[in-house]
Amino acid sequence: MSPIISISHLAKTYAGGKTALRDISLDIRRGEIFALLGPNGAGKTTLISIVCGIVTPSAGTIFADGHDIVRDYRAARERIGLVPQELTVEAFETVWATVNLSRGLFGKPPNPALIEKVLRDLSLWDRKASQIRTLSGGMKRRVMIAKALSHEPRILFLDEPTAGVDVELRRDMWQLVRHLRASGTTIILTTHYLEEAEEMADRIGVIDKGELILVEDKPALMRKLGKKRLTLALAAPLAQIPAALAAYPLTLSPNKEELIYAYGENGARPGIGALLADLVKAGIVVKDLRTDESSLEDIFVGLIRRTP
Repeated sequence: MSPIISISHLAKTYAGGKTALRDISLDIRRGEIFALLGPNGAGKTTLISIVCGIVTPSAGTIFADGHDIVRDYRAARERIGLVPQELTVEAFETVWATVNLSRGLFGKPPNPALIEKVLRDLSLWDRKASQIRTLSGGMKRRVMIAKALSHEPRILFLDEPTAGVDVELRRDMWQLVRHLRASGTTIILTTHYLEEAEEMADRIGVIDKGELILVEDKPALMRKLGKKRLTLALAAPLAQIPAALAAYPLTLSPNKEELIYAYGENGARPGIGALLADLVKAGIVVKDLRTDESSLEDIFVGLIRRTP
């Protein structure tokens, strides 16, 4: 199946000489949730803005559902919905009027039944006659999503969709994104909440200093770069790690009461059984043990630190 978005050798240098993107090539699969991660200033919003036709690229090509975003701008843009990070809505308009107008801006004929469905799906139907200024921040963000969905796009960009909302609403938004994906919409999101990407994404891309440094299926990324750690609580403190255990990647905790064994990176076999047997041979008594696993946040921080 052909990708729904195909980006090839994309670059962007602004008039002042600042290079925001460097030779980005990326395919987004139909029906997936793709999370684009990166620190502030990495190029995430620039990349989204170019795909959505807001910023002009300096080089490269982009196809959205088979349409070149430069040569066939209207057809490409019609297939894309964008929810920007900023809340850009008219304060004195009603929810209904705002969403209905957004559909009309794409040249779509009126479709009250569709607008009603979108508002109901977003729990906005009861507020359809309310002015935007009377809504909470979370509700305003839902209106932004409703606007983006009003013209029935096949691709939806969410730029920091849960920025500034509480934990409960964030989880509601996650459920909504899954619902959209189940209905056939391809979702591309940027987020600073790494738990958000870990919870929802099928694939993850990491961008830093304008370069795409990694694209990976989430489970494969966790297997490839994730680490596990076994912490062994000792019955008695150790002055140092015995020479007989030198073959294991062990570290001694500052209080000398725990041995920490890191394993699992790049598919390494843990060998925990052999370690425990050698601890017994060395006369070291373990009174408790626990395991910890790397989160996506740990992996992300490690990747960014490796970037020169």
